Amino acid sequence: MTLSGLCLIVTDPVTSYETVAEAAVKAGLGYLQLRMKRAPRAEILATAKRLRAITRGTDTCFIVNDDPALAAEAEADGVHLGQGDLPLPEARAAFPGLRLFGLSTHSFAQMRAAEAVSPDYIGVGPLYATPTKAIPDPTLGPDEAGRIIRAAPWPTIAIGGIDEARLPAVAAAGATAFAVVRAVCRDPAPYDAIRRLQDRWAALH
Repeated sequence: MTLSGLCLIVTDPVTSYETVAEAAVKAGLGYLQLRMKRAPRAEILATAKRLRAITRGTDTCFIVNDDPALAAEAEADGVHLGQGDLPLPEARAAFPGLRLFGLSTHSFAQMRAAEAVSPDYIGVGPLYATPTKAIPDPTLGPDEAGRIIRAAPWPTIAIGGIDEARLPAVAAAGATAFAVVRAVCRDPAPYDAIRRLQDRWAALH
């Protein structure tokens, strides 16, 4: 797969999950991930099905976080797995209907270990401190993240505490794609927030 520019992770938006998904499609984003860590499974599934309906037939690839069974049930394009989730080879074997399997990596060693499971892409981070995880991983900083990104044999998404002001450092680290959560989800006008990030990123390339 090809990953470039803004990749959006939707978590606790101040508007609604549907509003953010519609903004992502309108802006032509290639990647939208649903991440609802604390919600009941039934609520996550219902939300995933609504976002699948919004993204179906568009250029926006729809990914579900953590749960390949739920991703398959919602007919998502793929699943993004953390280091503590179902091992990627098992997920791929159990859910062949999913076409994309992403993996979070938080160190150079984890990136190298991922070579054994061949993800379709990896997340690299956190670049900066972020409150979106209850137990955050150690912050990499753009220099170490850049070392991982440049060495990775798959597409990468830089993630963690990224906002518009930090995009120059993210670009300088060699990232071709970056993910945000709060920079869009905490904005009451998500489409405008997306467009600002897209425009700033384009100006750096």
